[in-house]
Formats: sequence, C-alpha cells, structure tokens
Amino acid sequence: MAFTFKNSKGVTYYLHFKDVNLKGGRQQRIFFFARNIRDDSLDAVPDGYKVIETTRTGMPILKKK
Repeated sequence: MAFTFKNSKGVTYYLHFKDVNLKGGRQQRIFFFARNIRDDSLDAVPDGYKVIETTRTGMPILKKK
C-alpha cells in the first residue's frame, strides 16, 4: 500500500520515487508526491526524511530531518 498524506485542504497525495541519470553519469533517486497511485509508489517515508506541507500551496514535500 502506498504511503498517503492528506493535506490541510483535504487532498490525498501518494509518495513515489524515480531513478534519474544526472549529467555526470551519476544516478540519483528523487521522491515526489502525486494525487494518484502509480507503479513506483513507496510504502513508507525513507529513513532520514520527514513530510512537511508547503504553506502557500498545501503540497506535501520531503525534507531531510
């Protein structure tokens, strides 16, 4: 089951990840929230991160602890 976060406006978001290749050839994993569940969803917040909500838009983001 995908990790869910309901913001202050009542909208539910699901946590996902994507592995991307940077210019130098290094691979990095990025995390993002979406309103729908996709194949690359995560079951829990990664270690060392916490979920916060932006004050302007209410969109959830991951922040390092």
